[in-house]
This record gives sequence, structure tokens and C-alpha cells, in this order.
Amino acid sequence: MKTMMIKALALGFGLVTLAAGPGAHAEGNPAAGRKKAETCSGCHGEDGNSNAPIFPKLAGQHAAYLTKQLREFRSQNRGESTMAAIAEPLSDEDIADLSAWFAQGTVHIEEEEGDYSAGERLYRSGDLAKGIPACSACHGPHGEGNGEAGFPALRGQYSAYVAKALREFKADERRNDRNQMMRDIAGKLSDEDLGAVSDFVSVLK
Repeated sequence: MKTMMIKALALGFGLVTLAAGPGAHAEGNPAAGRKKAETCSGCHGEDGNSNAPIFPKLAGQHAAYLTKQLREFRSQNRGESTMAAIAEPLSDEDIADLSAWFAQGTVHIEEEEGDYSAGERLYRSGDLAKGIPACSACHGPHGEGNGEAGFPALRGQYSAYVAKALREFKADERRNDRNQMMRDIAGKLSDEDLGAVSDFVSVLK
């Protein structure tokens, strides 16, 4: 158990890949990205804060993570027909510009009252009995993620979207996580665990 936990903490695990492998990416132009993002606003909002919980918030996400996801939609390494069609004509410059624009935004945190204690325990401490590492080990104590390591920010992300991503990893329907980390972790989550941690990150600041 100790060896497994150390390995998990060393390698990290990512979500809403939610993990993006670190990799070199060109610095984009946010101003150019803002113009190019007009076609994205219908789903993701003009400022990257989507109005519908089925679409992820992109504002404040790490540029490297966004770049990885767009490239993988384009190559269909991350299977999603709508995004694949949108990303297919994008150049590397387009992707860098879009990533830079959304990365400089500020995510809107949901203000909802409720009991998030179960999700908070999983996020901050994991569950040793189930072999689940703490989410905070890679995604940070405040859900800020780690851009250098390629782990996405989770704070303020819609619960419904996080749950969807976790279910896809759990079912092996999403396979663009580094070293199969998220598939391994999600496979150990019960439906209750999955819902609790998704709810918690949506209000995490």
C-alpha cells in the first residue's frame, strides 16, 4: 500500500484528462485567441465560463493542459465527435492562441450551501483502504492544479462535468490519461465517492 501511494504521488494523476502529460507548447497570443474563441462561446461562454454544466469551464485553466486536449481532440486521441470536428481544422498557432486566451481568464466559483465533507475527505486525504490517493496531491489544496506537471485546475469546475469525466475514465471510455492514472483511480471510486468529490471541487476555492 505504501509503495502504491508513493508511486501515485510521484507520478500524479489528473482529471477533467482530467491528466495532461507535460510537454512543450508554443506561447499563444491571448488577443488573437479572443477573436478565434468566438465560435467557442456558444458552449463555453464568452469568457470561458460556460452557462451549462455539461460543458466544462475553460477560464483559468492551464494553457499547456488546454493545448494538450485540443491537440488530442484534433488527432481523435480523445474521442468526442463534436470537439473532434471543431478541432480538426485548427492549426498549432490557433490552438496556442485559444489556450492562451482561456488561461488568462478567471473561473467563476459556484456559491452553493451543502454538506461537502465526504468529498473533501477524498479530495484532501484519499481513501487508503480503497487505494485512492488524495486528489490534492496533484491538483493542489485549492484545486489550482500544476501547469508544469500537466495537471489541470479543478476548482470551480461544474460537478456534472467532473462526474462525467470520472465516469468516462471509470468505464475506459476516455483513454488520454498519462500512464492510465485516472482510469486506475476512477475504477476504485464508488458512485457515491464519485458524486461527492465532484460536488466538492465545484465549490473549491
